[in-house]
Amino acid sequence: MNILLRFLHKLQRNQSKVIGDNLEARLFMEKQLDEKLKIAVIGLGYVGLPLSINLAKYFAVVGFDTNLDRVKELRQGFDRTQEIISIDLQSTSMTFAIAEEEIKGCDVFIITVPTPVDQDNKPDLTAVLDASSLVGKVIQKGAIVVFESTVYPGVTEEIAGPVIETNSGLRCGKDFFLGYAPERINPGDQIHTVDKITKVVAGQNERVSKILAEIFETITTGGVFIAKDIRTAEAAKVIENAQRDINIAFINEVAKIFQKMDLSIYDVLDAAVTKWNFLKFSPGLVGGHCIGVDPFYLAHSSTVNGYHPEIILAGRKINDGMGVYLGECIASKLIKKDGNCKGRVLVLGVTFKENVPDLRNSRVIDLIHTLETEGFLVEVHDPLADSKAAREAFGVSLAPSLKDIGLFDCIVGAVPHSAYTEFTAETFSSLLVDGGLIADVKGIWRNLDLPKTYSRWVL
Repeated sequence: MNILLRFLHKLQRNQSKVIGDNLEARLFMEKQLDEKLKIAVIGLGYVGLPLSINLAKYFAVVGFDTNLDRVKELRQGFDRTQEIISIDLQSTSMTFAIAEEEIKGCDVFIITVPTPVDQDNKPDLTAVLDASSLVGKVIQKGAIVVFESTVYPGVTEEIAGPVIETNSGLRCGKDFFLGYAPERINPGDQIHTVDKITKVVAGQNERVSKILAEIFETITTGGVFIAKDIRTAEAAKVIENAQRDINIAFINEVAKIFQKMDLSIYDVLDAAVTKWNFLKFSPGLVGGHCIGVDPFYLAHSSTVNGYHPEIILAGRKINDGMGVYLGECIASKLIKKDGNCKGRVLVLGVTFKENVPDLRNSRVIDLIHTLETEGFLVEVHDPLADSKAAREAFGVSLAPSLKDIGLFDCIVGAVPHSAYTEFTAETFSSLLVDGGLIADVKGIWRNLDLPKTYSRWVL
């Protein structure tokens, strides 16, 4: 009998013995002498890989991905997401798999595949459905399937579960069980890592929830919160990034207002944050796989249920339009009175946020295209982005270095990578013509003393 199936029976027989934090699940895990819980993680990206590495410290873990090149790189100790260092990859006990046979016999399947939106900003569940179909082909009785991907309420039980049933011939809730444990990975964040954050879990029933809590309590010092049910956990996840998106949209909107008044939003924020209950959010470009996407999942679910969301979609509209807005602001500062706008512009940064190589849904490209449309010759530099990936994603050729790149009429600080925050006046002298413009989108050089020959624009 499957390990988890025995565990479920054991919990049922001894349910009265479970008191507070002293879960019988804990006792079960500790008493495993000759068997080790086997976990398959489906999807080895920004979420799946750190999770797999940490789980492998305590369980037998198989990391599965359909991207052959990705798996080859991981086997060689290289993580292009830069979330896991080489020594940790080389020392891990987990195995990397590309064949479905390699995940047969697992007790728990954790699905961490992307959930993007399509060209109409509708949820694209293709990867979730493909992963569910895969698991359905290899799952055995008693196993648990846990989804970490961001979805709207109901996807796990109403959409993914039936796919697993169809491909397995097993009954959901009888022969196998579902769970949801939303990811909270913040790319590039070395503080709020998977082993420190509070983990939310929810199972198809109370016993499954306890099993999931026990598993995740093993790898995080931040504790585990058991949500009321799977739909509640799905809803909690989807509003986390929607809330952040709305807060940033507010700051972006007031930044536009203050530009009309010749005020910098950063100067305003310096004053406002002195109040104890003011929430500090920074203006700028909102991209990435989560904040720029998750609100659309919530909006879709809302619309399907007969309510048109206003604030959520308004926030998305504001944030999605910031790239064009910034490009237009910079262009207006550069265009000569005679209409000549053939200047050379250097855009620094193309990833969706600072200090990560992740290009997904980066809105910097909107700024670049706006400047190009206005007639400027734009060159782009990013020390972290992969040149091939940038070319494939945006059609942008990255300058390999800032050395001997020539002089520009304007330098745009689009992404505050650490390499750019360390710029000095001498750095600008080597890159900018006399009378050139420094467009400081993120306010990273606002306190830097610069020669009077340069002009400066700060959002």
